[in-house]
Amino acid sequence: MKPFFALLAASALVAPGAALARDMTPEDVAKLETVGAVAVSPDGTSVAYTVGGRPDVSAGEKDGGYRSTLYVTNGPNGGRAYLPEGATPGSVTFSPDGSMVTYAWSAEDDDRSVWGIPVDGGAPRKLAGVEDTAVRTYAWAPDGQRVYMLVGGQKDEQRAKERKAGFNAIVYEEENTFNRVFVANVGADMDAEPTEIGVPGYVTAMEVSPDGRFATIASAPTPQIDDDYTSKRISVLDLSTGAVVRTIETPGKLGDNEISPDGTTMSLIAAVDENDPAATVLHMVDIGTGNITAVNADAAEAATDTEWLADGRLAVIVDVGAESELRLYDKGGNLLQTVEPGAIQLSSLQSGGNRLMVTADSPMHPTELFMWDGQNGFMRWTDSNPWLAEIDFGTQRTMTYTARDGQEVEGILIEPVDGVPAGGAPTIMMVHGGPEAHYKNGWLTAYSMPGQVGAGEGYAVFHPNYRGSTGYGVSFAKQHQGDYAGKEFNDIVDAKRALVAEGITDGDRTGITGGSYGGYASAWGATALSEEYVAAVMFVGISNQISKFGTTDIPNEMFLVHSRKWPWEDWQGMLEVSPIYHVDKAETPILIMHGAEDTRVAPSQSYELYRTIKVRKPDTPVRLVLYPGEGHGNQRAGSRYDYNLRMMRWFDTYLKTGNRSAPLPGPRPDVGMGDSED
Repeated sequence: MKPFFALLAASALVAPGAALARDMTPEDVAKLETVGAVAVSPDGTSVAYTVGGRPDVSAGEKDGGYRSTLYVTNGPNGGRAYLPEGATPGSVTFSPDGSMVTYAWSAEDDDRSVWGIPVDGGAPRKLAGVEDTAVRTYAWAPDGQRVYMLVGGQKDEQRAKERKAGFNAIVYEEENTFNRVFVANVGADMDAEPTEIGVPGYVTAMEVSPDGRFATIASAPTPQIDDDYTSKRISVLDLSTGAVVRTIETPGKLGDNEISPDGTTMSLIAAVDENDPAATVLHMVDIGTGNITAVNADAAEAATDTEWLADGRLAVIVDVGAESELRLYDKGGNLLQTVEPGAIQLSSLQSGGNRLMVTADSPMHPTELFMWDGQNGFMRWTDSNPWLAEIDFGTQRTMTYTARDGQEVEGILIEPVDGVPAGGAPTIMMVHGGPEAHYKNGWLTAYSMPGQVGAGEGYAVFHPNYRGSTGYGVSFAKQHQGDYAGKEFNDIVDAKRALVAEGITDGDRTGITGGSYGGYASAWGATALSEEYVAAVMFVGISNQISKFGTTDIPNEMFLVHSRKWPWEDWQGMLEVSPIYHVDKAETPILIMHGAEDTRVAPSQSYELYRTIKVRKPDTPVRLVLYPGEGHGNQRAGSRYDYNLRMMRWFDTYLKTGNRSAPLPGPRPDVGMGDSED
């Protein structure tokens, strides 16, 4: 019998158009569901997981945000729903004795609290909560008699009265409240009032040690996002005294951390210094002394998630460029085993006993639940979108090319479903944000990513892991620093030229899109590099590096890991790497979209570019679309569906035809509610 991953790899190689039924559509994207939270019972016999998505507004469902269903199973394809419809649980785990699945949830007329439901069946019941505030996350004491809750700040009754009376002015960055930690009895004395534990700073996460003596807490000096990015640290809290006994002195960004079964070691994914763009290096921390040892600091890779097994081995997901692998280490950081997962890309780990569950996606499906059996590979346990069997997929593969200065750069190509035509296909350059992120050779279709929808409409879609991307080591991730719009965006043009040379891309029909930093690349492509791109779609992107500094909520992070200088050190230089400075070259039709409540990249960035083009280049097609209530990325189903329709229609109008002078499409896409522009 072949391992599951081998069968999956074989299925991924089926030639597009061989026998499958139809192309993917925006309506398909609107109904996609994925596996979310995963928990494994302490003995490994049961697995709880959520499957979620958003309302299918394309089919007439009422608009809304993310919703999920909780399932429990002990084998593949056997999940049983455990909660009423509409109950979207968070922080899913098991009680220490494995008898209950527990979760954070807000019942009607109640604050978000800790709830539990018996694995063997029965009604859910509230286990613990704090009056007038929401439980953000929680952790069990090993004896199962207590639960530690991270909750929001204390309610300010006076401030609430003032707001009700109309005095609702906001003092920017001065009225945030700090999270608090409480411990509550859930045994015989479960009705007793929870007790507050003093903690330093703004705590965002906590984990209780296996013996219950201490907890590790992640905290920052203030609730500001900038501090969360650049100044968050791990502290060891003595649970008997409430005292911080040690702070792990890491120098930069923090990622996942886990305590070993014997309580002596902590695995920690962290940056190597304050200028490291992302937390991608695996460290082993001696909890007793605080000593830190980096495991893979010099490797061209990125550690993304860790999980200890009961026997003391540490499982780690490591992304090596566009591919992922599972590694097992001992607590000294010595590599024991490397497991290649085949055609799937691993994203998260959860264990119970020595059972290891992973979430993973592939070019053929979004995130699903898998079990690693230790011998035959990864067994798929869920199939959240069985209708994907109907879809005709474009061939997807990784591709390496050489940039103009000799640097090797990798990306992922999705070819048109019907193959590449003579003369090359219209091509969309899909640019990720960050830039401290990277694409893997897995599922690459979403509301803001053309992916297989584009492939079905005849487009090639290329996902460049340009300089600044993670997955290729710290050195590669730092190559973009102090060089806004330089090597990083030249890498995207060089990808286009490599695709043209291979006969894949029509050089006269190349477009660009992306969000956040990818939106910056799209704006740059439509202005400074307008001759390279015939259409652009910019999402929550940057147009002015000077005003962006003054309106973002991460100015320090911007300085440390991107610009490496303050705007006032070089006003002219900052202006010259801003798309608004190059609007005189802007011949590329550009669709600009932005969340109206974005605090990361202020909507004013989109206003600036729109207004400058409208006034200075009145013949260049430009449109600005704002999404009320949305921030740095759309969360509501309606906003997402609308975005996908607008993006594809813009590319159909200008990119597919290669006509920069085509009339603007109508202002309203047809969302299937009788209000089509036609």
